[in-house]
Amino acid sequence: MNNSITQMLFNYAPLIVLFVVGWFFGARHERQHLAQLAISEKALNHIIVSTERFYRPTLMANSEGELVLGSVVIAQDYFKMVIARVLSLFGKNLTTYETLLERARREALVRMRTQAHAKGYSHIYGLRFEVSNINQLGSMVEAIAYGTAVMNSEKVN
Repeated sequence: MNNSITQMLFNYAPLIVLFVVGWFFGARHERQHLAQLAISEKALNHIIVSTERFYRPTLMANSEGELVLGSVVIAQDYFKMVIARVLSLFGKNLTTYETLLERARREALVRMRTQAHAKGYSHIYGLRFEVSNINQLGSMVEAIAYGTAVMNSEKVN
């Protein structure tokens, strides 16, 4: 009896250790990414973003609108994929995928605002998001944020 338990521990210990290490570093990377997103969002907060599609802003003289976009591909770590598979068996919310999609949308929005900031624009109107799976497992998603960037002459309160 004792030999079989010891043998089982020797067989599965590397798998368990790799699983725990993967979970630790994946969670650490996700926390770092979310912290960096918060810093970037705060730095680009002066660029006003609106989903209004047919808004006609008061443009500055000799200014035209321009399409700006930000895209990102983010992959899920394997630990969270296993958790999502288990949760899907019981019909639970797949919170692991929700955080993946949140990170992808926020990163795409930051990249779009960065592009608008680099070109000197102050507002983005008609914001749209596109999100799609890259592979059949659902472990990678691509998010694209796009809108029309303008230099607005209106003062924002």
